[in-house]
Amino acid sequence: MYVVSVEISLLTTLSLSHPTSSAIIGVWIDANLSMHDHVSRVARTCFFHLRRLCSLRRQLGRDVTARLVSALVLSRLDYCNAILVGLPQTTLSSLQRVLHAAARMVLNLRPCDHVTPALLELHRLLITERIDFKLCLLVHEALVVHAPQYIADLMRPVADLPSQASLRTSLTGDQ
Repeated sequence: MYVVSVEISLLTTLSLSHPTSSAIIGVWIDANLSMHDHVSRVARTCFFHLRRLCSLRRQLGRDVTARLVSALVLSRLDYCNAILVGLPQTTLSSLQRVLHAAARMVLNLRPCDHVTPALLELHRLLITERIDFKLCLLVHEALVVHAPQYIADLMRPVADLPSQASLRTSLTGDQ
């Protein structure tokens, strides 16, 4: 949080505080668009729900645990994650740790067990792959006219771009 001091006179000083990030529809955007604040808040919330579910894990079966993890944790990871495209892996690593912890809890694995086979068994994508899949899904829905009109208006064929007009696929019309 930035604190700005403005001197009005020699006797009084007015202090104004300016937030370093603000929330818009549940997404925390900071001043330099690094998304560190949003990623850390999402990871913190997901780990909170995983800790709460961990105390109930013994009473729940694997299927119920998987559904609760999907509802409480994975839905938070997938909410508005298309804005995270192109971020460095160091920024997204805390979200990847959430996915690993969720897979370990569902399959009741120890912390030293490898998590990659668990992710494959649960049919879970890595966080960067989840982000790319979400973006591809949005583009597909916009092209097939299932998306709202404001998203469809943002799509343009590659042949309409002046720098890409000489591409072979734009000349033949292949999709």
